[in-house]
Amino acid sequence: MGAIVAIVGRPNVGKSTFFNRLIQRREAIVDAVSGVTRDRHYGKSDWNGKEFSIIDTGGYVVGSDDVFEKEIDRQVELAIEEADAIIFMVDVETGVTGMDEDVAKLLRRVKKPVFLAVNKVDNAKRAEDAVEFYSLGLGEYYTLSSINGGGSGELLDALVEKLPDVVEEESDLPRFAVVGRPNAGKSSFINALIGEDRYIVTDIAGTTRDSIDTKYNRFGFEFNLVDTAGIRRKAKVKEDLEFYSVMRSVRAIEHCDVCILMLDATRGFDGQVENIFWLAQRNHKGIVILVNKWDLVEDKETNTIKHYTDKIKKAIEPFTDVPILFVSVLTKQRIFKAIETAVEVYNNRNKKIITRKFNETMLPIIENYPPPAYKGKFVKIKFCTQLPTPYPQFAFFCNLPQYVREPYKRYLENKIREEYDFTGVPITVFMRKK
Repeated sequence: MGAIVAIVGRPNVGKSTFFNRLIQRREAIVDAVSGVTRDRHYGKSDWNGKEFSIIDTGGYVVGSDDVFEKEIDRQVELAIEEADAIIFMVDVETGVTGMDEDVAKLLRRVKKPVFLAVNKVDNAKRAEDAVEFYSLGLGEYYTLSSINGGGSGELLDALVEKLPDVVEEESDLPRFAVVGRPNAGKSSFINALIGEDRYIVTDIAGTTRDSIDTKYNRFGFEFNLVDTAGIRRKAKVKEDLEFYSVMRSVRAIEHCDVCILMLDATRGFDGQVENIFWLAQRNHKGIVILVNKWDLVEDKETNTIKHYTDKIKKAIEPFTDVPILFVSVLTKQRIFKAIETAVEVYNNRNKKIITRKFNETMLPIIENYPPPAYKGKFVKIKFCTQLPTPYPQFAFFCNLPQYVREPYKRYLENKIREEYDFTGVPITVFMRKK
């Protein structure tokens, strides 16, 4: 399981800019107005061959200093609990503020590596000004400029040195992670499957504290079930809900084979569930969507399931080849079908196609509909193969790979899905020089 690094600090110090630089994508919105980052962003980064996950802890609500202080306290406490290392970002332009001191007070008590990053240091004068941050009592600091990347190498060198090495657990059993919003019925689902109340189940969102493994061996199936926690305790439920469930999901998703994504039918496929879905997709995991509490949906008609399914598929485009089951954990409706489907998705994810047969299938399809000419150049695909990776990735070898656009790659993916059953599994298509 990869390490998790959280970037914390008060609003408008440059956390999102630094986050975008680390993941090499412009994913977090950056603006000079404090509190622009309302969602929590997750991405992957690597340095010196070590991969880690990055969480940008935004989500501040514009308001008084008191509101900021309470929100920052909550964010930092959660980051401290879940992350393996913390980057505490401050701004050299404004110097040490009261909010910086409050965050530092929390961080001085933790036993995890904390890296004090003084941002916006882009000249020698500002480098001198950074000395005042010694007063925060966190020891050595690192000066950097998020915008142009200056100084970030030294920080990352020190960071990866302190990150724990990834130790893969030796187990041949498939791992199915049950993920989703707190109070969607994840623990009840596992209790129903194993036939005993292994987990505490209450109406309070977030009763489950940790991601716990359960070995399942019934009806000819054997695998590990992972129940991901929603939140710590009742007092922490309000604004922390999304941040906490996503951080817990990160750990479970990165170390599983198939994600069973549960959502509450009465709440729908909302933004938070969608975030967890894309988290699983970006990690190339198998996905099964379970719409739980279907028995509570009133005024069901003949087409209700179809309309609900269409709505979910619209939200997850273009990756729509995902099984969607409507279940009720309370009445045990279709819960064993859910497990059967998860096993099928696991098998799809591990499917290997013989290169000769793959070429016999795909090359005639490509010949009938070759890549469109680009800048007057014609692309000729001569050979294709499945790569030897833990999840389905395919390489197509051609004369001009740089001229094959995304729509054609999606066309190839759709054709692969038509010919072979990869339901529930993300596919990656690469174009390579012949």
